[in-house]
Amino acid sequence: MMKVLILIPTYNESESIKELLNRIYAIKSFLDPKYAIDILLIDDNSPDKTAQIALNTFKTDFEVLLQEDKNGIGPAYKAGFEQGLQGDYSFFVQMDADLSHQPEELPRLLGAANTHTLVIGTRWIKDGAVVNWPKRRRIISRFGTAYASKMLGLKHRDLTSGYRVLPRKLLEAIDLTKIKSSGYGFQIEVALRAARAGFNLAEVPITFIERRSGRSKMSNGIVFEAWKMVTFEGLRRLVIRR
Repeated sequence: MMKVLILIPTYNESESIKELLNRIYAIKSFLDPKYAIDILLIDDNSPDKTAQIALNTFKTDFEVLLQEDKNGIGPAYKAGFEQGLQGDYSFFVQMDADLSHQPEELPRLLGAANTHTLVIGTRWIKDGAVVNWPKRRRIISRFGTAYASKMLGLKHRDLTSGYRVLPRKLLEAIDLTKIKSSGYGFQIEVALRAARAGFNLAEVPITFIERRSGRSKMSNGIVFEAWKMVTFEGLRRLVIRR
């Protein structure tokens, strides 16, 4: 049996966290006995009591890592990975808390992880889909990942996707302390470091559904941070090639 840790960063997700965890627990029973799944919620001190709501509802195979401040998904995931690596998990799953990522697609992503090193749930390939997303977000996402792929020399269609499966050996091989992005650029940096370290990357189609409640954490600052990092790394790649 392979042990899997699902990491869920949260900040003010009280309206969705119960449904998400209920759906994960339902799929857990489907995945047994091949996978033993634990859940780690990494909460950035949510004012709406997201962590407390989750703790009061779920007890088994579930833990909360409380952060003092709101620092973004990058620092949250790094803290979660650091704690998770102290256990004997074979795989780590990244999943958003706003119900945009469907737990029912987890078996397919885990299945792909058996033959590939980093599995990215992808919206912009055949059989992938985006539901109820504003046109502006579609444009930003598609342009952003296309720009990142071109600049970084990676032939992948959704480098910013946050629904992923990472094997333990990948997290042990890349130096997470050197990843500086706090927003969605974190996803690009992880994929870049994985590729540079010689690991395989696979893209599996997913259906991404826009959140029904709460507020998106996307901001112009997050977009600029990712653009700056990609541009720097892309230009550095071109210089090294010369």
